[in-house]
Amino acid sequence: MEPRQARIGRQALLLAMLDEGEEDLILNQLEALAWRYCQGRVGAMEPQKIVAAIETAAKRHGVVDGGVYREMHALYHAILEAVHGVTRGQVELGDLLRTAGLRFAVVRGMPYEQPNEGEWIAVALYGTIGAPVRGLEHEAAGLGINHI
Repeated sequence: MEPRQARIGRQALLLAMLDEGEEDLILNQLEALAWRYCQGRVGAMEPQKIVAAIETAAKRHGVVDGGVYREMHALYHAILEAVHGVTRGQVELGDLLRTAGLRFAVVRGMPYEQPNEGEWIAVALYGTIGAPVRGLEHEAAGLGINHI
């Protein structure tokens, strides 16, 4: 793989942003790199529901081992960083009368040529945020990356 194809954050963002049927190229690249991944959707007025949905999907799809603290800790911080980006630094939704409808992707792999750099995890969020009235929201994206 070319170095630009091994950018874990880019891969996660593309996976979160592409519609179903458009993601084949990214999925082929992830499989060629032997990286683990999952994707899903979450709509919420509470940040903890976003965190829970992403953690559940990552555990269910084998991206992280829920019994290994360092894996869950790395995932948690990557999620918080991504949510921070979506919410523009105010990690609040319902209390501020905001809601979010998001697609997410979690990608885990070794983006560096040196094996001793270890594994990293990226969480990407893409969707809408705004008033809890359909049509009064705007697009938003967030990305969090952490080492495991």
